[in-house]
Amino acid sequence: TGFDLIKLDNFGEFHNEHPDVITGLEFERLTNAAGPTKGKFVKPSNGERPKKVVFVQCVGSRDKSERGKSYCSKICCMYTAKHAMLIKDKYPDTEVYVFYIDVRTPGKNFDEFHRRAVEEYGVHYIKGMVGKVMPEGEKLMVQAVDSLSGTPLEIDADMVVLASATQAKPDAVALKRKLNISSDLNNFFTEAHPKLKPVETASAGIYLAGACQGPKDIPETVAQASAAAAKAIILLSKKELTNNACVSNVNKNICSGCKACSKMCPYDAISIKMMDIYEHGKVVRKEVAEVNEALCQGCGGCTVSCRPGAIDLKGFTNKQIMAEVDAICL
Repeated sequence: TGFDLIKLDNFGEFHNEHPDVITGLEFERLTNAAGPTKGKFVKPSNGERPKKVVFVQCVGSRDKSERGKSYCSKICCMYTAKHAMLIKDKYPDTEVYVFYIDVRTPGKNFDEFHRRAVEEYGVHYIKGMVGKVMPEGEKLMVQAVDSLSGTPLEIDADMVVLASATQAKPDAVALKRKLNISSDLNNFFTEAHPKLKPVETASAGIYLAGACQGPKDIPETVAQASAAAAKAIILLSKKELTNNACVSNVNKNICSGCKACSKMCPYDAISIKMMDIYEHGKVVRKEVAEVNEALCQGCGGCTVSCRPGAIDLKGFTNKQIMAEVDAICL
């Protein structure tokens, strides 16, 4: 399902409506050979080459206020380092500044990549948040504070690049309802188990890969996609599937057809059907619950909601559980 960048309408202090204040994704497009400027690094406002560029990290990320996201977007530190080195490699005389909260580089040779930007290319990394970006003529006055020294800073930049936070797609909620899978508070889909089943959902046969589960970079996305593909191959390569033995079972003779179980089942495994039931010495036609064992995941929610007590989990019937309790108490 991919991801989106958050809208910067609530971040007026950066004057993001100014043509020379762009996002990291727009910068990527601007410097691409297939982009609008054929790969030439120029200011969108007048087509001139910027001599001083400021990158601002964590715009909307790690922000617990209502306008931002509380989580780290994970990819921003690395692509900002890449962008800074692209500028310095092509135009060594350009001054590049990066304002950051923390530099997070979790990955193979990621920290070495960041160190190259600082030590080989001379990118100025400044620990501190930008307070305001003010347009003055053809310049953008960037007001910030170096948090390590407590020194107020003002940089007359030609271009400001914002590393805006990533977020789940707006239609993720509708999709999770269709697929009967779960999501976290930020509408990223959640896995069945973070360590034992990292690419599987609670619904069998539905797998996760990429930024639908949370912010991810390319190597992690590729690895997870390979794992999801392997899981799908395992599922599809078998002529028959071994089902979970612990599934619900309905005693149709005492089922009242109240539909409480079918309403609460998160996997749509229970349906209500008209059946002929032998009751009190005669055949009676009535509505009763029926479990699709291929869909049932054995969560046990239906057994709790059943008022007549007509549903049990196989292997965990009331009679069996009481026998276990009696054995323990003896």
